[in-house]
Amino acid sequence: MFEQHKDDVQFFVVYIKEAHALDSARPSSARNQPIVQEPLTWKERSKLAQQCTAALELDHIPTLIDEVNDGVGTRYAAWPDRLYLVSKNGRIAYAGGAGPRGFKPDELGEAIQAELSKRKKK
Repeated sequence: MFEQHKDDVQFFVVYIKEAHALDSARPSSARNQPIVQEPLTWKERSKLAQQCTAALELDHIPTLIDEVNDGVGTRYAAWPDRLYLVSKNGRIAYAGGAGPRGFKPDELGEAIQAELSKRKKK
């Protein structure tokens, strides 16, 4: 999707609260997940964001990193993952359901097509 629409749509990964930090309410028990602690500083969160986007092979997409107080993640109910499309006029054109079950890239793709069609009609 990124490759298909990168010339018409600005894509961002928004890195929010660590989902399964060792010292969180729901620490990871999976053996294949790295063990991390919740960051105390933005610099620590930034390092975790870089590791995460690299592991998910998303490091070619610009990443915005939430502050340690988790303001963005809280406002957008983004945990653990969510897809949003913001229209050219700044309104939410698509808000996917909370992930992982609500993480539906096909729906986002349809919303992008609809927004791009609106632009072409003008």
